[in-house]
Amino acid sequence: MQALSIAAAGMTTAQNRFDNSARRTATAPLDNLAEETVERIQARTAFSANAAVMRTADDMTGTLLDMLA
Repeated sequence: MQALSIAAAGMTTAQNRFDNSARRTATAPLDNLAEETVERIQARTAFSANAAVMRTADDMTGTLLDMLA
């Protein structure tokens, strides 16, 4: 199912955004702290949304397989 691979890619992208923001925060001056905090919140939200898509696609696949059985 294509939704699963798209959601997995979205989760990977969100994780990379979070990691990059954390790395920038650790190495940069604290004047970007608010901006990086917003970036991490957005990455967390994107990760959660993609995880919800993945759960829904999995549930739909299970329902479809139950109907065919």
